[in-house]
Amino acid sequence: MSTRHSRSAARLMMAPAVVLLLGWMLVPLTMTIYFSFKRYLPLRGGDLGWIGWENYVRFVTSSAFWPAIQTTLVLVGGVLLITIVVGVLLSVLLDQPMWGQGVVRILVIAPFFVMPTVSALVWKNMFMDPVNGLLAHLWKFFGAQPVEWLSDVPVFSLVLIVSWQWLPFATLILLTAIQSLDSEQLEAAEMDGASPLSRFFYITLPHLSRAITIVILIQTIFLLSIFAEIFVTTQGSFGTRTLTYLIYQRVLESQNVGLGSAGGVYAIILANIVAIFLMRIVGKNLDA
Repeated sequence: MSTRHSRSAARLMMAPAVVLLLGWMLVPLTMTIYFSFKRYLPLRGGDLGWIGWENYVRFVTSSAFWPAIQTTLVLVGGVLLITIVVGVLLSVLLDQPMWGQGVVRILVIAPFFVMPTVSALVWKNMFMDPVNGLLAHLWKFFGAQPVEWLSDVPVFSLVLIVSWQWLPFATLILLTAIQSLDSEQLEAAEMDGASPLSRFFYITLPHLSRAITIVILIQTIFLLSIFAEIFVTTQGSFGTRTLTYLIYQRVLESQNVGLGSAGGVYAIILANIVAIFLMRIVGKNLDA
């Protein structure tokens, strides 16, 4: 009886938070879907009436829609690849005893706390500038022609910028997972004559599978909505428009909230497709 009463009391106390959270999520979503079926131009007449699926058709038949989808997936995939591979290597190195280990770990994690606009400006002006950037001076030192990163290899440049910011997050999660590994397994494998590479691939890496899954899931959620780095560096030019940036451009150029809302619905659909795919492919590790 007391248990049932306790559960009822707990549900009653949680109800305000649940209602607030649902309202926080459902009200914007409902308004987005509502405006996606209307021609709503705030600066040019306001609400011009119900137009049905016209915004959806207009958005998806745009010549920039599918390239934006492709750029989004390439950017997300490239950042995930770099952060996972380099994050695993860094976490293994940081787990080794060294002088100043705590300071080194703080320096590695520090970029994650830099705002996206600031990190993009630093990379754009200090590293990738074809005249005064550090990479340009490095190229000139070896007698090579400096690369105009943001125009010659724009998508790769964005992948580097975003990876630099998200690498500390992946490293921190993976380092925590490595530290939970039972050292006796590694010692037993070493006594049996297993090489360092064998110990890494057959003991360390399988132990990191769940941590890698968590990193992929969390990073993908945020990487699908990348905006600041593109706005600061290329402003969507040179084939760097993601779906999120395309929505921003469509609303800004046409001042059509309905068209932008339809794009937002497409973004929600893409995010759910990617999430379902990840949960089916890599999410199984969470149940292992």
